[in-house]
Amino acid sequence: MVFSNNKAMKARRHIQVDLVKLVGGERLLRLTEAQSGLSLEKKLGPKEAVVRQKQKLLEAFEEVLARRELIPS
Repeated sequence: MVFSNNKAMKARRHIQVDLVKLVGGERLLRLTEAQSGLSLEKKLGPKEAVVRQKQKLLEAFEEVLARRELIPS
């Protein structure tokens, strides 16, 4: 299968996604990858669908993870 060799797809399985409802009713989307220790949070806009915002944030987070793999420790 083509997807089994795709690092982004493997990495996606290890990303924890949390949707947090704040006191004022606003929502916060938090992505965390435990192995690298990276975390990304964004307050969600009320006019755009949560699924669309989640996808955008997930793509950006995966790009950061991929760049981090390229940088030697």
